[in-house]
Amino acid sequence: MPEGLEAEIWRRSIEVLVGRTVTDIWFDARVCDHGIPALIGQTVEAVTRRGKVVQVVVGGETLGLHFGMTGRVIVDGDAPIEALEYSSTRDRPEWDTLRLYAEPAVGGAAIPALRVNDLRRLGRVSLDADPSALGVDIFDVSEQTLSAALVGRRAAIKSLLLDQSVIAGLGNLCADEVLWWAGIAPTRPVDGLRSSEVGELASVIRRRLPIMLRRGGSTTGVLNPDLRRTAGPCPRDGSALERSTVGGRTAVWCPDHQQ
Repeated sequence: MPEGLEAEIWRRSIEVLVGRTVTDIWFDARVCDHGIPALIGQTVEAVTRRGKVVQVVVGGETLGLHFGMTGRVIVDGDAPIEALEYSSTRDRPEWDTLRLYAEPAVGGAAIPALRVNDLRRLGRVSLDADPSALGVDIFDVSEQTLSAALVGRRAAIKSLLLDQSVIAGLGNLCADEVLWWAGIAPTRPVDGLRSSEVGELASVIRRRLPIMLRRGGSTTGVLNPDLRRTAGPCPRDGSALERSTVGGRTAVWCPDHQQ
């Protein structure tokens, strides 16, 4: 499923549309803003991202791409990410929720410049996406911003890392990954964390997420999907990994070195 790392990969790929003019749009009205046709004839000005949301600025309007669990993008006929780990490996046109055509066309006028393909239609496409409710972005985390976001909180740290108002862009896989590197159990109450632990967690987020981005996204960590499925031995100390439910989400962690 896409996290902030996948959204950043897609943002970079969509940037090739900057300067091109939207000539036509098809969209699934069930999950897309009905005002999207107003973008026809407008120029793509910029492509930004906040957390898991990619924002395409077209003619002064902001088109927000929210991917849900199975959404992905195809740009000029090419998929920057061929398939998501927990979604189908197929690319079927009937799963499209948005097709945006732009000039100059690449690969033929019949090929959309941008497609959003979403098997389960859990994502949405909105106009004027407002990021004000989102917390600090995953690539802007510091000890100061993380400490400030956690002040007065008592929930388990894993639950708060998945709260997009705390850190925008962390999903289930990346949250488990950074907690594994930081040596912090996902079940630890936030108000019981030492300042040194919060500092280490912020440091791990800054160090490890760019590495995973270069490798291809949220599935490339130590706790990769194969290891998560088998809950095998911890790569650090050999202890059996544990699968728990924290805040309604599966957490995979090492009860030996994560305290």
